[in-house]
Amino acid sequence: MSFPEKPGARRRRCPRIFLRTAISVLAIASGSVLASEPPEVDAQPEAEKGAWTYEAAAYGYLFPGGDGDFVLPIVRADHDALHLEARYNYEDRRTGSLFGGWTFSFGEKTTFDVTPMLGAVFGNTDGIAPGLELYFEWGPLEVYSESEVVFDLHDEQSSFYYNWSELTGRPLKWLRAGLAVQRTRVYETDRDVQWGVVTAFSFWKMEVGAYYFNADNSEDRFGILSAAISF
Repeated sequence: MSFPEKPGARRRRCPRIFLRTAISVLAIASGSVLASEPPEVDAQPEAEKGAWTYEAAAYGYLFPGGDGDFVLPIVRADHDALHLEARYNYEDRRTGSLFGGWTFSFGEKTTFDVTPMLGAVFGNTDGIAPGLELYFEWGPLEVYSESEVVFDLHDEQSSFYYNWSELTGRPLKWLRAGLAVQRTRVYETDRDVQWGVVTAFSFWKMEVGAYYFNADNSEDRFGILSAAISF
């Protein structure tokens, strides 16, 4: 036996059905939100932007017979565009130098960095040295050049232009090979400019390399072993 529904009974039942449905939807939505991982926020660029980076390198110059061998250490520090550099045995034997500069970077896939610098030279040679570092990368091709003019504070005639440049290719990510050229007065040769070849291997945060200059002249030929670490 059925009884007729009282007027207004359906109206009272509807809110309960609506509430149950709404609670179910909220429960499902909440479970989905909790189960799903929050979107990752890539904060790495911000961390890198304000971080210091460092590089320490050493170049061991090896001459025939071991006469005059020496080590040339270089330490670099960068903070955004600020570039700092310390060297020893670079401009002259038993001579140190400190440089500060600013790096201007251009491009993304093809990159070009220009770093004008100003340095102080002290020790066996005392002077002021404006300098310039250039780095160009295009695919596997890399060009690096550092040059400076040392204005001797005690003898104007001893002022000197120095340059070290490399043109290398990278057939493999861990292998770099090509040509190197330098003009220096750290040691004496019959040649004003020395030409050579370079091969370097990269692993972890390090690069080790070997240079061989003036291969066509038995009296002026020499080699360089290098090691650098970045952190």
